[in-house]
Amino acid sequence: MDLLARRDVAEVRAGNPGPFTLTGTNSWIVGRDPAWVIDPGPALASHLDALAAELERRGGLGGIALTHDHPDHAEAVGPLRERAGAVPIAAARGDVELLLADGDRAGPLTAVATRGHAPDHLAFALGEIVFSGDAVLGEGSSLLIPDPGALADYLAGLERLRRLRPALICPAHGPLVTDPEAKLAEYRAHRVERERLVLEALGAGLRTVDELLAAAWADAPAVLRPAAAITLAAHLDKLDDEGRLPEGVERPPWPVALGRVGRPRGG
Repeated sequence: MDLLARRDVAEVRAGNPGPFTLTGTNSWIVGRDPAWVIDPGPALASHLDALAAELERRGGLGGIALTHDHPDHAEAVGPLRERAGAVPIAAARGDVELLLADGDRAGPLTAVATRGHAPDHLAFALGEIVFSGDAVLGEGSSLLIPDPGALADYLAGLERLRRLRPALICPAHGPLVTDPEAKLAEYRAHRVERERLVLEALGAGLRTVDELLAAAWADAPAVLRPAAAITLAAHLDKLDDEGRLPEGVERPPWPVALGRVGRPRGG
């Protein structure tokens, strides 16, 4: 797109497609002399080679910004630094040189707090472009991790992104979002609808995880049902925090083994 060219942004997609990673992890490279990498992705040799080649064309690596530390986003940090040198890592937690909170700067990027998919989740703004990580995907919805306050914080993060009025969202998975206003409205409406379905199921006397998933996540394919259960846990936590959760509701077990945590399309 012209906007990516004007902002000197390149996409390098990892070869790790799947039901949780969609078409693969999108690593974003910003600027040059030197460049910054957002989410270097999995430690696949082919992906590291592609990142290194693009960085060489851009005059080297100046820093790495992480939207969050899940392996499909951060596993390549160490191998990339081995190739490119000890550049700073910017993230919301971990052994990093730049520990970021909402509004902090990392090279050309501004951090935007977007907890929900992970406790440390950030998006990054570059002018009218937002790099959304897993807070907003190119298609489908995002898995929410049941950390305290996760769903309320996630909705607040979506509103924070909306107030930025971006012209383009570059997600970590899936295609570019060329109508951010509509996508952010869709994401909020999706979470509100899931909550309505959960409340409707609870009102009908359903109490087990299987019953609630069948009622409120009937559209989730079997492969994504464990991830839907995790997001259900975040919804139940929110209702509990608000005093709206009936007695006797079964909670999904957490943690749930999902392999490399990713993003289901039925969250």
